[in-house]
Amino acid sequence: MPGRLVFLATTHRVAPGLLSWRAWRALGEGQVLAASLDHPQVPYLSEAEITVRPVSARSSSPAELAGLLVEHAGTAGSPVVWLADVDGDEDLMRALGELVTADPDAAPEVEVVHGSYDLPGARLLDLVTTMDQLRRQCPWDRDQTHRSLAPHLLEEAYEAVEAIETDDLAALREELGDVLLQVAFHARIAEESDDDETHFSVDDVAAGIVDKLVRRHPHVFGDVEVSGAEEVKTNWEEIKRAEKRRSSAVEGIPLGQPALALAHALQRRAARAGVPDDLIASFARDGIGGELFAAVARSREQGVDPEAALRHVAREFRDRLLAVEEAGRAEGHNPSDLGPEKWRDRWRST
Repeated sequence: MPGRLVFLATTHRVAPGLLSWRAWRALGEGQVLAASLDHPQVPYLSEAEITVRPVSARSSSPAELAGLLVEHAGTAGSPVVWLADVDGDEDLMRALGELVTADPDAAPEVEVVHGSYDLPGARLLDLVTTMDQLRRQCPWDRDQTHRSLAPHLLEEAYEAVEAIETDDLAALREELGDVLLQVAFHARIAEESDDDETHFSVDDVAAGIVDKLVRRHPHVFGDVEVSGAEEVKTNWEEIKRAEKRRSSAVEGIPLGQPALALAHALQRRAARAGVPDDLIASFARDGIGGELFAAVARSREQGVDPEAALRHVAREFRDRLLAVEEAGRAEGHNPSDLGPEKWRDRWRST
């Protein structure tokens, strides 16, 4: 008989020895082979009194190893279990597939058994591991501090916002990765602190946000009933107020944020605290600052984010300017040499 070959796949993101029942059953029924006894699962299989035999695969091509396994499965008299490498042994699987499809009658039954699986978010473990290695081995990463990284955190956040506003989802995926790197980087730095008040890990960061989300969603994780999204927002603010125990409605608003966003946040908090809209709008002072503050008040009354609205207009201005410059170059002109009238003509016609 052609025999039976079990391809046992595991992930390095799950602790060795934590295997599915199907995996343990296959291991107990067959002869277990691996490329090396250095495989992370071997010590735990040894504890279960399961013998793993090494196969000299380091110098073999995937096709040669596939042929060896097929031959062994046909003569072993019991199922052969191949303990796949932690990288998945994709080339070996491809070579096995080619052998099976080339001569199905002479090939053993091949079954893939997943001993462990990557759960959603498992690749975050790779990020933590990579960041740890960079912090230890890269001179630049090793020298960084919370303060030195602060500009990068802002820059990556702005780039993510730009990707959203331009509907560039491919760029958004990349930029969110850059933002996530900043989270992992700051957590890794904090992990080195000897001060209990400033020491925390990425697990502490994740635990903190999970706990907050559970607390502030009692309609999901508790027995509170809500009528809709507005009541969810109201409950969130009430729970937040009880948690923070702030003495002022504007306490906790970061003053270092962009001025339009700052004015919008202050006005929004004031309105939530009961300050009438007419008092907020009438606070506008003389000068450009007062006019901008009044414009923010009008945008809030209209339900418009002033920061996003101004970015939209600024982006349109940039696009118009680029178009005029490109048109000028196409006509053989240097944009910096255009006089006021030519700028006006091209601005209107572009």
